[in-house]
Amino acid sequence: MGEQVTEALGRVIAGRRDIRRYRPDAVEPELLERVLEAGHSAPSVGHSQPWRFVVVRSPETRERAAHLADTARLRQARDLLPERAARLLDLKLEGLREAPIGIVVACDRRTPANGVLGRATFTETDVWSCACAIQNMWLTARSLGLGMGWVTLFEPSDLAGLIGAPEGVETLGWMCLGWPDERPPGPGLQRASWSTKLPLEDVVLEERWPEGDGAPAQPLSHLRAPDGDALVEAGDGADTLLAPPESLGVLDRALNRVVATSGPQTSGGRLVLAGADHPVVELGVSAYEPHVTSDVLGHALADPSSLGAAHARAAGLAVDVVDAGVSELVTGAIDARPGGKRGNLRDADALTDDDLERCVTVGENVGRRAAADGLVVLGEVGVGNTTVAAALTCALLGVDADDVVGLGSGADAAMSKRKLEVVSAALERSGTFGSDADAARRALRCLGGPEIAVLTGVCLAAADAGTTIVLDGLATSVAALVACRLEPAVQGYLVAGQRSREKGHALVLTELGLEPLLDLRLRAGEGVGGVLAAGMLLRGLEARRTSIRTTD
Repeated sequence: MGEQVTEALGRVIAGRRDIRRYRPDAVEPELLERVLEAGHSAPSVGHSQPWRFVVVRSPETRERAAHLADTARLRQARDLLPERAARLLDLKLEGLREAPIGIVVACDRRTPANGVLGRATFTETDVWSCACAIQNMWLTARSLGLGMGWVTLFEPSDLAGLIGAPEGVETLGWMCLGWPDERPPGPGLQRASWSTKLPLEDVVLEERWPEGDGAPAQPLSHLRAPDGDALVEAGDGADTLLAPPESLGVLDRALNRVVATSGPQTSGGRLVLAGADHPVVELGVSAYEPHVTSDVLGHALADPSSLGAAHARAAGLAVDVVDAGVSELVTGAIDARPGGKRGNLRDADALTDDDLERCVTVGENVGRRAAADGLVVLGEVGVGNTTVAAALTCALLGVDADDVVGLGSGADAAMSKRKLEVVSAALERSGTFGSDADAARRALRCLGGPEIAVLTGVCLAAADAGTTIVLDGLATSVAALVACRLEPAVQGYLVAGQRSREKGHALVLTELGLEPLLDLRLRAGEGVGGVLAAGMLLRGLEARRTSIRTTD
């Protein structure tokens, strides 16, 4: 707006004072309206406009308000040491009787917090919005030569009763408005030696609260997050298409993430399909025999009859198959087979420490190589691994088994009940977990599976290489969640390919802060949902490149 406007605003802010002495001259209606309009122009959470301005001109009402303030000040003085109390009573803290206009600012909180965009998390933002309105009014009054004073020497219920505010409407205080009879060069309480203004450096903190002052240690990530400038450039590139910004919704946002991480020239990728058997199958939680896992992995290598591999090749993706421990060795697969004894979750831990490290390390090696081809799509095969993934989800999110355990592929009601019992028993055996990196690693060892550990490693390495990772169902998403707990920056490289029918999947995606590209009620596994989403991404990237070439 120009240097003059900036300088004028700075003078108004610097000259704002809490005025307590007023002349009896009337305030012109047009000036009052300008002050109220400034308040009404304040920012409000979810554009809720929760403020209400009760304009009071009646001398009788102003006198009753002054009486309430006098009473509150005496009550407050009783709680202070005698010398401090005497100084409080010496201070003039309000101009309720002198100011010709009073404005009670109230916040109408009768709309439920969940019904206002942005207030469900910070439920007090409606009150903060009203505080912004007060500041607007205060600065505008100052710019017009008027004085304003914010009086909070009231019991809130008394002030609400004075103006007849209904239940659910909270008052933020009484604003005195009029022509000032003082020109204080500095804040009144500071001039009265009640308090001093802190230096700016005492109230500015860098990055976060200092750890030596009771703050918890910051969760550090050794990986770099996606570059903010690259994200902005990705959005600018999308604007070359003849369409409103983000007209493709979630897909446009996902494409921006791919452009910022993998790059705009990305034209291919690789499906990493990891499979493993699970001892938990012996407890009757799956409708399939364990050999199905090795059968699927073998077909993914040998011919296109494997659903995930067939869709991957149709989308132009290469396929890596990882044998993380199946009944029959899969010839040609990448070897990540654990060597130690594996537990069934209910009675013993899923993996040994050594096997966990081996699986994660193999996954990192696979992810590092796959990242060179473009998109990295995660897929898994493992009879019984929906039980494993459900248990790991409960441990990481701190939720009950009832909220996560679903039917699984081909299961009936009786099998689902057994599955719920097994997950509940496994959680009781393993105990509670925190949300830090050590807790995530322990949860993966106690309740995870080798293929989930492999995919965790893939996520870590692919993110380290700066490549987009496309998730499939619950098992791949919970692997990504573990990776994020180990290295928080991983989240910036993730795209949710789909939301499956598994109950816990939506919970995990919410924890990851991801919206799925597809919601097709898939139960296929094998990375099919991730591959379908990757195909959409690759076509979207090509459309953007075509648009840019045409524009040029």
